[in-house]
Amino acid sequence: MALNLHYLRVFAAVADRRGFTKAAAALHLSQPAVSKAVRGLERQLGTPLLERGGGAARGVRLTEAGVALHARARELFAVERTAEEEQRALRGLEGGTLRVGASTTVATYLLPRLLGRFRARHPGVELRVTTANTRGVARRLLQRRLDVALVEGPVAHPRLEVVPWRDDALVLIAPADHPLVRRRRVAPDALAAEPFIARERGSGTRRVAESALRAAGLTPRRVLTLGSTEAVTQAVAAGLGLSLVSELAAADQLALGRIGLVRAAGLPVRRALTRLRLAGREPSAAARAFEELLETER
Repeated sequence: MALNLHYLRVFAAVADRRGFTKAAAALHLSQPAVSKAVRGLERQLGTPLLERGGGAARGVRLTEAGVALHARARELFAVERTAEEEQRALRGLEGGTLRVGASTTVATYLLPRLLGRFRARHPGVELRVTTANTRGVARRLLQRRLDVALVEGPVAHPRLEVVPWRDDALVLIAPADHPLVRRRRVAPDALAAEPFIARERGSGTRRVAESALRAAGLTPRRVLTLGSTEAVTQAVAAGLGLSLVSELAAADQLALGRIGLVRAAGLPVRRALTRLRLAGREPSAAARAFEELLETER
């Protein structure tokens, strides 16, 4: 019995997203078409794959047969993506696509120059760029949706290789007129009552900043969470609190005199910006060329 691969692809999308509505949006299909495809696959196999008692809006659960089939479907479509990548590699650097994913600080302050240099060398390669926090970039690489992944936070996953790329520093910033900016040295306990501004959870900068503050014996009482490094530095300039950010992100606002550095004990703190690789995956010609470019940008 040959499985209907269209039905299988639709089922995998429903299982990945735990719902018909999200799967339909991802596949650019109507929800009835998604439901029809899953029912068709269940008829073909003669067994239910999903438990629908909770309704589509509340998500679905996989049956035992559904769990087993979903695992095989992911393996199958991973092989399909590998075949596509191999064909792109065979086309060399005269065409094809390079998919680059970068966490926010890297994407904002380092990646544009790198992409410009790459485009000058290889104008025939189409560039597709994804910006997300460290967790999101790692997830996309695991799903083979990226060829190159650059992140600023720690990553630990058995299928990912972490390759150091270059160093960065996190500096403590405050509004330019804040009393702490004028001090030559600030003890950690002087920061205890200060409000802090942080990136969202999953951000590499947030993880490193929280670790540095804990090492200094600090647990901020009030934390405002924002979704981008640029928003954080603007909020600091507006007087909403202090923050630990990349020195790359702070440079412009420091030059404008809108923020100042707080010279606290133990700060700045160094961190590594890293390149992630999917273990066992052969990079395309474009990915290899981009990695060679990264070696010159340490």
